[in-house]
Amino acid sequence: MDVDGGGNKRVFHRLSSGGGGGPPSTDTRSQKVCYHWRAGKCDRFPCPYLHRELHPPPPPNGTTASSSSSSSTKRHHHGFSGDDPVPRRSNNSTWGRVHGGAGGNNKFVRKTEKPCHFWLQGNCGYGDKCKYLHGWTSGEGLSLLTQLDGHQKVVSGIALPSGSDKLYTGSKDETVRVWDCQSGQCTAMINLGGEVGCMISEGPWIFVGITNMVKAWNIQTNMELSLSGPVGQVYALVVGNDFLFAGTQDGSILTWQFNAATNCFEPVTSLTGHSLAVVSLVVGANRLYSGSMDYSIKCLQTLTDHSAVVMSVLCWDQFLLSCSLDKTIKVWVATQTGNLEVTYTHNEDHGVLALCGMHDLEGKPILLCACNDNSVRLYDLPSFAERGKVFSKQEVRAIQMGPGSLFFTGDGTGQVRVWSMLAEPTSTA
Repeated sequence: MDVDGGGNKRVFHRLSSGGGGGPPSTDTRSQKVCYHWRAGKCDRFPCPYLHRELHPPPPPNGTTASSSSSSSTKRHHHGFSGDDPVPRRSNNSTWGRVHGGAGGNNKFVRKTEKPCHFWLQGNCGYGDKCKYLHGWTSGEGLSLLTQLDGHQKVVSGIALPSGSDKLYTGSKDETVRVWDCQSGQCTAMINLGGEVGCMISEGPWIFVGITNMVKAWNIQTNMELSLSGPVGQVYALVVGNDFLFAGTQDGSILTWQFNAATNCFEPVTSLTGHSLAVVSLVVGANRLYSGSMDYSIKCLQTLTDHSAVVMSVLCWDQFLLSCSLDKTIKVWVATQTGNLEVTYTHNEDHGVLALCGMHDLEGKPILLCACNDNSVRLYDLPSFAERGKVFSKQEVRAIQMGPGSLFFTGDGTGQVRVWSMLAEPTSTA
């Protein structure tokens, strides 16, 4: 408590001596750091709270954080073999292993930075001495190029058609906005009358999933089509082998094929099996993979290693990557029997919302992971060594890679941001 008996006792503790010249108090349980002093604008004298930072309490029993977590850290830095139903430690797996030269540069460091709350409001009094970030990025070579404002709700889809100078974004505010890539200005806004659940581009086509429908636009011919059949919100879209797949709220996956003779998309089939909504789809190695709110992934088999909603699935080389609200990213590999098994599990401190893969300017593969703490983490593959972070005011639900070193994010406030990632800094030592 702040007051023990007399109303001025906490002031006595802060000043370390009272009117009678008594010794300073050793009871720090009643001391608090002044909220306004931290913001650089306290005008009270005497102030009943501390105008300095408190020292952190010593660890119990003389232990240190590094010693108490050493075993889990060691497990985190090694890959696992997918040859057995129960993953085992394997020196042959490169997942989760950081490869570097001499000099100790291959140590994995988990970043803990986050933007300063007061800096976000424009009134941090610490300046350069603030222990929190006064910026939107953490790590070398990452920079925010521009911010596109206009959407009023969470951005749920971003599409950049190949060869186009326009960026398309969809939102829960029931609109699609078209942005000029040169000026950054919004050149058009399309009202859909329903929340955008997802958006993709394929060739000249833009596909948008809304409630009970998929909208299709051909940006070259200005043709507009409405594909009916979905029940509820369309959460995921993907194109593979000339088929369009849509994951829906009722757990089914609808399929269309474009007929050039009739100049329209014709329904082919409906895939069933999930008991809840399908929220992620990807095509790889002539297979369709689906992630669902029922915690499972389906392809030719049902994968049930996640313990929460499977938010995103991604194919990389011969591997399948999946992320979930269970705070894990799992790497799957096919065994000799053809079945997929987990070969490595990467743990996060928060639920993972979306995955996206790209390459840096040196051609190195990078995994982008949007997490529930309003950040997007960048990892080198296959080591999962952290490359950096970008931050937003709310969670990022949409990530899209762009040309060169560019990528785009859309967050819960409706903001779309354009980021640049340079090549990994190389040591000259």
